[in-house]
Amino acid sequence: MVQISEVKDSQSRERRTAAHTHIKGLGLNEHGIAKNIEGGFVGQADAREACGIIVDLIKSKKMSGKAILIAGPPATGKTALALAISQELGPKVPFCPIVGSELYSAEVKKTSALMENFRRAIGLRIKETKEVYEGEVIELTPEEAENPLGGYGKTVSHVIVGLKTAKGTKSLRLDPSIYESIQKERVTIGDVIYIEANTGAVKRVGRSDAYATEFDLEAEEYVPLPKGEVHKKKEIVQDVTLHDLDVANARPQGGQDVLSMMGQLLKPRKTEITDKLRSEVNKVVSKYIDQGVAELIPGVLFIDEVNMLDMEIFTYLNRALESSIAPIVVLASNRGLTTVRGSDDDIKAPHGCPPDLIDRLLIVRTLPYNQEEIKTIVSKRAALEGSTLTEDALNKVAKHGVTKSLRYALQLLAPAGVLSTSAGRSEITVEDIEECELLFLDSRRSIKVLEENSKFL
Repeated sequence: MVQISEVKDSQSRERRTAAHTHIKGLGLNEHGIAKNIEGGFVGQADAREACGIIVDLIKSKKMSGKAILIAGPPATGKTALALAISQELGPKVPFCPIVGSELYSAEVKKTSALMENFRRAIGLRIKETKEVYEGEVIELTPEEAENPLGGYGKTVSHVIVGLKTAKGTKSLRLDPSIYESIQKERVTIGDVIYIEANTGAVKRVGRSDAYATEFDLEAEEYVPLPKGEVHKKKEIVQDVTLHDLDVANARPQGGQDVLSMMGQLLKPRKTEITDKLRSEVNKVVSKYIDQGVAELIPGVLFIDEVNMLDMEIFTYLNRALESSIAPIVVLASNRGLTTVRGSDDDIKAPHGCPPDLIDRLLIVRTLPYNQEEIKTIVSKRAALEGSTLTEDALNKVAKHGVTKSLRYALQLLAPAGVLSTSAGRSEITVEDIEECELLFLDSRRSIKVLEENSKFL
């Protein structure tokens, strides 16, 4: 007898942490006032409250085509604020995060890459009422006939599908092309499916909950038996982005012959979408919105390290923000007065943005953390990583956060945890932190080594 045992890896999954795993939201109360420690944030009350107002404006659809700049020193939570905005908006509002350097590509123009990300951040919710056949599959019988082209073997002439709902059953005689869709969806007897009457598209909803007591090796989603008749009208809601529509129209489907398929394989490069195609898509979208079939959902485009952008992109960004269909653009910069890339002169501009763009921006400021706030951040991050620090070790790490950098302080936690575990200790001590300091230099000590020893590199 084959013995099957379940592998439980929930602990290892919980400990996989990224830089902003702890961010759960902006941490505001019902009046929009920031709680001191909430949602993964510590401090930054003014910035969080400002972002809360921005979230409300986005939800009320009063802020399309506007831009915000989150400005502050490194490691003050600018990216965390942008991610918190996306979490407050929910999964249905598109959120497209990029870094300034991502727009420079060998395959696509930088302005085209910017517009592509603009379109990714604009959602379209399409509501359609369709005639469907929905129910639990109780019969699935392909009927074969002699091959009309001669030769050996038989072909499927049609398929009989029996569907059951709470009100009754119905037997359908379907085209063989629909049978192919049923096979692609891996539909078996006992599954709940719906078939669109107009297009013949098949969608597997899940396994009928009547089979929930069965032993199943695979994790399965069980759904209740559909109510009403088998043949009904159903409202289907589909969420897409404008970029999805652009790509679908830019790449027409080729034939199924060998030459067409080989042609698709030999063209792996990205397709540059023209402004003409985008304007045609916009016309169709506007028509659907006027008819009430679709609803436009302006999302958020987050551009980190905005000082990496050049004059050409900034000029295009100014124009793109004036478009009738535009998302909310959130920029982030940790620079003060710095030269704008691609400008003819060396005149320094605030945050690396040209003055005409700065005029358009609502600027949210983030402030450096004090030692008490850094201590709270370190303790929360240590708990997230599954580490425990002694009080002295916590104070030492918090002091590094003030004198050196918060990022360096947080990065010491994981190696210090490894050292304490290998020494057989349950807590990270000051000795572990000091050993990590010897092994890993911070940026200031690294610069000092280079200055003192010119032959280092």
